Amino acid sequence: MSDHTAETIAAIASAPGAAGVGVVRVSGPKVPAIAQTLLGRVPQARHAHFAAFRDAAGALLDRGLLLHFPAPASYTGEHVLELQGHGSAVLLDLLLRRVCELGARLARPGEFTERAFLNGKLDLAQAEAVADLIAARSQAGARAALQSMEGVFSRKVEVLLQLLIALRVHIEAAIDFPEEEIDFLADPGIGQQLQVVRSELAELLREAQRGLRLNDGLRVAIIGRPNAGKSSLLNALAGSDRAIVNAAAGTTRDVLRESLSLDGIALELADTAGLRETDDEVEREGVRRAHGELQRADVALLVTDAEHAIADLTLLSAVPASVERLVLINKIDRDHAHAHHESREGALWLWASAKTGEGLDTLREHLKRLAGAGSGEGAFSARRRHVQALEQVQAHLDHAASVLTHSRAGELAAEELRHAQHALGEITGSYSSDDLLGAIFGSFCIGK
Repeated sequence: MSDHTAETIAAIASAPGAAGVGVVRVSGPKVPAIAQTLLGRVPQARHAHFAAFRDAAGALLDRGLLLHFPAPASYTGEHVLELQGHGSAVLLDLLLRRVCELGARLARPGEFTERAFLNGKLDLAQAEAVADLIAARSQAGARAALQSMEGVFSRKVEVLLQLLIALRVHIEAAIDFPEEEIDFLADPGIGQQLQVVRSELAELLREAQRGLRLNDGLRVAIIGRPNAGKSSLLNALAGSDRAIVNAAAGTTRDVLRESLSLDGIALELADTAGLRETDDEVEREGVRRAHGELQRADVALLVTDAEHAIADLTLLSAVPASVERLVLINKIDRDHAHAHHESREGALWLWASAKTGEGLDTLREHLKRLAGAGSGEGAFSARRRHVQALEQVQAHLDHAASVLTHSRAGELAAEELRHAQHALGEITGSYSSDDLLGAIFGSFCIGK
């Protein structure tokens, strides 16, 4: 038994809800003794016992259900006890104090799920999905988190990991026989294997990026020159007057964020200051923040009109290459144009009116698709660290391909593949530092 699991921990897993039921959860080696003391007899495994919970002096604290899950058939892989009480949070706190008197200590945030990970009940990606499921901001996000918790993402990572290991074996075997006249590194099979791994990785990276959007919501930065209609668009999409709309240029001085759900898909809209050169110190700070918002966005939505569209395209030069670009030709009600959309210059162009709402349904549908709507039942949730890890794997594989193509330096290629395997292992926790684990589980709520 490791130091992490030698103690017995306890926490209020859920406060009383609408039905007035709350749960105290206990995990660790002292659970059987605590359960026997509270019930007055040895409990039957995985059986609901009606019990009178009493303090050390025998005074009644509450009445409720006691359930004992012996190790290893439990969430944490340890002996687990659940005490379901009714009444108020005060009674739950008294019950928690009683459990601590019997040998438990208060659990740290995320410690139950951390123990499940340490005991091999969950890998790291599945453990993170538990927190993502609890914190889901949309129906689609909840479904995706449930898929990750069930291991869909982890299995895809494992398949890629096995392909990568097989490729490493092939290359390192070639390195081990340098005296052979045959150039094993010139074997086209190695290049084909590497291409298969890179293709599989590219697909998994796309799915993980989609999973990140399902988990965090699609971040849309609304940009444009002053008076283009950015704030009017935010209000139209949000369905409320969240942003001040005024004909005076420079009305929006800071980033205004609005979260909304489109048919179960979470979106975060950011209305930014009009992008222009200005002597106003406050407005200049707003422009600086607008550029900063672009660095964290998934989508840059350029709002313009028919008169200024071509000139305003220069504003997209500040958009990072990884950010999706949309161009909205606003104010078609004024220009007597009709709502439509087409692809131009590497971006989707849409004609609409923030004032009347004409054409905005097309924008909403496209934003939903970008956020992962329609991804299917296999869509899983992902975190930013997962995407970053896969991007690291991609960089190492690209470098390995370059080395094999130009220099045939097998040792260098093998080292790149070793780094790629390490980065991939960080996703599921086969390679993980204590600092990483502390940061991940520290973000959980207590009792989970």
